Amino acid sequence: MKGIADEPQYSVGLLEAGTALCDVINQHIDEQTLSEKNAFFVADLGVVMRQHVRWRTHMPQIRPYYPVRCNSSPAVIEVLAVLGAGFICTNKSELELVQSHGVPSEDIIYSGICKQVSQIKYAAKNGIDLLVCDNEAELRKISRCHPNAKLLLQVSTEASIQGDEMSMAFGCSLKDCRHLLEKAKELGVQVVGVRCHISSACEDDQVYVHAISDARCVFDMGEDIGFDMTILDIGGGFSGSENQLEVINKAVMSMADLYFPPSTGVSIIGEPGSFFVSSAFTLVVNVISKEVVATLHGALHDPSPNDEPEFQYHLSEGVYGPFASKLSETLIATPSVYKDAPLFSCSLWGPSGDDLDQVVEHCLLPELNAGDWLLFTHAGAYSTGHPLCTATDSPPPPEYYIISSTDWFEMQDIGVAHEATLKNFSLVPYFLAYCQTAAGRSVPA
Repeated sequence: MKGIADEPQYSVGLLEAGTALCDVINQHIDEQTLSEKNAFFVADLGVVMRQHVRWRTHMPQIRPYYPVRCNSSPAVIEVLAVLGAGFICTNKSELELVQSHGVPSEDIIYSGICKQVSQIKYAAKNGIDLLVCDNEAELRKISRCHPNAKLLLQVSTEASIQGDEMSMAFGCSLKDCRHLLEKAKELGVQVVGVRCHISSACEDDQVYVHAISDARCVFDMGEDIGFDMTILDIGGGFSGSENQLEVINKAVMSMADLYFPPSTGVSIIGEPGSFFVSSAFTLVVNVISKEVVATLHGALHDPSPNDEPEFQYHLSEGVYGPFASKLSETLIATPSVYKDAPLFSCSLWGPSGDDLDQVVEHCLLPELNAGDWLLFTHAGAYSTGHPLCTATDSPPPPEYYIISSTDWFEMQDIGVAHEATLKNFSLVPYFLAYCQTAAGRSVPA
């Protein structure tokens, strides 16, 4: 029998045939109808597994390293760990989380650009040697605190910066790389590769082409100085689109074959974050208040018979919680009731009353009332976990994990779904009959 310390940390609902995501959401909504009506996430771990299979199918030569800051859900970390992914961590908490799932130190990259000295020492103590660096100040800190560090020089590309005017310019410019490489040699710090900075959801495959070309220049500089350069990190920017994967793979591999053929012994990795988790999570929030703020044809105080109202809804969560990343533009709001009702112009706001707490500036929804629920699909990236701050001192929304029996058997077929690997999982059969308690409610999938 397992001891208390070995008990599973979270349960995963195993969906039998005929049970859908909407049934799970309906049950959790029904459980809250007489209580506080708190927001919650439902996470389909089968989606994470299928996205990993898609990555391995379309990008077989590129090992995925998952950026933990995208979504630090322990269940996601565990699934990706047993599937063989590496991990990109930006701080000590993320390093500890990944290590707690048994990930070898050589499969972890400490990527924080402005690292605390104490956290560099933590990485050194725990054998986490791969670190990202893009400036001389960081290089000097690392040389003092982590003598065994192996650096990936983070390089910004002009194509990436020009393609995203709102993106901050992280990374060392190509013209400054030689100075940084020479300084690393002087300080006795190893440089083993290059990390390309690609902005999120990059749609232009030419950005990757330019990045790999620049990386080749940095490799040549490093090898001239005497470094053994063996790792190329092509960065992130993967949205989850299958077409994008095919286009990027074609562009990347043609350049890789030209500049980094197998004979060079260079390992190529990438950083799919949103790709793995965005579509796996659905956020369910409650409407807590409603206001008529305008009419489309006349004044609010004296509307004409033909006027249509414009509504302002306040939700139980806002930008000081799950919507902190302001990625709501990519989320899809779906009403949980009134599927066939007419649509009205509206805006969605968080509960704080702050002018900055706007979740969605404009959308079309049926007329809702306080107590109704909204679903936000594709809510897995940069929205879960502890909020940056909160107006209500409430904890972050709970996460309910599910997986279909089909996906579970698929995981068994690829050799990962067993107690020895998914040791923190406790499977709980989830039957349709148990879900159908919310009579008359229909939640679109």
